Amino acid sequence: MRLRARDVIALVLVAAAVVPYVGYLIEGEMPLISSTREMASTGIFFGALAFWIIRGGNRPGRLGRIEAGLAVLAVTLYVVTIALAATAAADLLLAAFMLAVVVVFAVDLLDQSGTQQPAGHLR
Repeated sequence: MRLRARDVIALVLVAAAVVPYVGYLIEGEMPLISSTREMASTGIFFGALAFWIIRGGNRPGRLGRIEAGLAVLAVTLYVVTIALAATAAADLLLAAFMLAVVVVFAVDLLDQSGTQQPAGHLR
């Protein structure tokens, strides 16, 4: 698999969301991030930007519907995380949201790489 420049930029953006999340898990806060709402907002910002960059106007590939479903799930988890940020479930929702951001990126990267073979195709 050959990474394009936009793939690397998107990877850096996803890492810009995941690294503060790991620090948030360890320390309970990071510089400029002191609450679940702020962490979720950081994740949606960098995740959406990465998705926009990696897609870059390209049409969805074979996994387009799966990507769209996962993206809707990630946005839904973001909204629920923000809405329930003051509850005991906030940390679990934040973890599910951050995982969804990483999975959307991974599926999009897989789809854009063109490495997937059609069903029934043998090499």
